[in-house]
Amino acid sequence: MSRDARGGLLRRNRDFRLLFTGEVAGRFGGALTNLSLPLIAVGALHADAFEAALVVAAKWVPWLLIGLPAGAWVDRMRRRTVMLVSTAVALVLYLTVPAAAAFGLLTVGQLLAVAAAAGAAEVFFQTAYTAYLPTVVAEPDRAEGNAALHGSASAAQIVGLGSGGAVAQVFGPVNSLLVNTATFLVSLCSTAAIRTREPAPRPRDGRGNDNSNENNTGNGPSLRREVAEGLRLITHDVWLRTFAVNGALANMALMGYQSIQVVFLVERGHLSDGAIGAVVGAAGAGGVLGAALARRVGAAIGTARAMLLFQFWVPTLALLIPLTTPGAGVACYVVGGFAVSAGIVAGNVVRATFQQRHVPAHVLGRISASSSFLNYGTIPVGALASGATASALGVLPAMWLATAAVPLAATVLWLSPLRRLRDLPVTSSTLTAPAASPTAVRST
Repeated sequence: MSRDARGGLLRRNRDFRLLFTGEVAGRFGGALTNLSLPLIAVGALHADAFEAALVVAAKWVPWLLIGLPAGAWVDRMRRRTVMLVSTAVALVLYLTVPAAAAFGLLTVGQLLAVAAAAGAAEVFFQTAYTAYLPTVVAEPDRAEGNAALHGSASAAQIVGLGSGGAVAQVFGPVNSLLVNTATFLVSLCSTAAIRTREPAPRPRDGRGNDNSNENNTGNGPSLRREVAEGLRLITHDVWLRTFAVNGALANMALMGYQSIQVVFLVERGHLSDGAIGAVVGAAGAGGVLGAALARRVGAAIGTARAMLLFQFWVPTLALLIPLTTPGAGVACYVVGGFAVSAGIVAGNVVRATFQQRHVPAHVLGRISASSSFLNYGTIPVGALASGATASALGVLPAMWLATAAVPLAATVLWLSPLRRLRDLPVTSSTLTAPAASPTAVRST
């Protein structure tokens, strides 16, 4: 019986369904948190704009500090276990905020510490999750799986952002984190119920080489060597290098305009808080459409051409955003933001499916972490740069610069071999690392 005859991947694969449920719940909770933390800083602790921005940036700083070694650590451990521990840690951390507030002990310093520590847990979860997906989903189904995950995650984030303001208004910004912890419980239980088990990680000797006869997880020099290997593998593979640089530049541009979008919509669109949430949610809805179209467009015109379409041509509509004016002119923001969300998410689906096929399983963790280090490490840089530009030149010039940078980030793809191909390579990479063994499981 064909896969189509048996229904979609969510129906026929129990473990993917659980992974899907946990990821969607986590993304919804993450969207609530991203709104709740700055609201707590401003509303409950009377923080200024700079302190509120620091709270937002604190969640992304761990990618700069531990993003690289996290990949090597994850490759030494069972990915599902890492995901469970990371989710549990984040849940406890967020619970400390309403607990401290109940005793009148909550400070901006604690909020920063919680945001940073939860961000560190997210580093480990995301690295392990990216490397674990190929264990649960067979190669022929990964395009469908990635589309389902990216599309639903985008929808969950939209709902989370849209409902975050209402939740904070009803329960208060601090107590809204209790709703967030409930979503982490759903994620934790769903991940724990997954039956698929990975092979035990192969022990390594002091040089980072496989050593099946020794119970040795490696020492400091071995870890540094594996971290260096992750960067080397990306640097020497044209596709991984191209996508990593493009992702880093794109995320810096995206966070550049998103970090000032609330101020921009107040000044240029004269919108209320509730209207801002609706407008931002409508713009983000493009991610759902992008995830739904990614596979179909890739099959119709080729995956390489689809990447250029989604990442370069569609996001040029971001230049509509600075044209926003009160009334009907707010549609400029919605259309521009919708196009950016659709293009970025669709490109992420195509890229994730390619990377899971292209990269051998035994180095997928450190490859994912190295890529994420480059991609997410630029997010706080983009936020701070855009904020500084808005302070120096004004919000509108800063928005023009940030939105123009979104399609410009994709010139890396245009200058790569991608422009000369119809499809991305369909064969597995020959990437090797010292930790590899002749019997290592490969994602083929």
